[in-house]
Amino acid sequence: MTDDPGTGAAADDAKDRYYRGVISRVYYGSETGTLVSDATGREYRFKFPYVEILGTDPAHRRPAPGMAVGFDLGWTSHGIRVTVIRVY
Repeated sequence: MTDDPGTGAAADDAKDRYYRGVISRVYYGSETGTLVSDATGREYRFKFPYVEILGTDPAHRRPAPGMAVGFDLGWTSHGIRVTVIRVY
């Protein structure tokens, strides 16, 4: 795949770096939430202070239920958790 600006190849590469999923629940009071993986259907938890949220527009970086996102996982003392959420 080439990095030709006219084809959007760089945007496709960024999407391929993360697992894909959908935000299923967000609890703003406790700053937690869950998302469901598109590939496996498994549900993963995240906590806002410990997750890095990436995106192009700061106004749209706040995860909301039903939002399609990319994500990455990591191990914590409480098990596997979402460490990065990429808002497209």
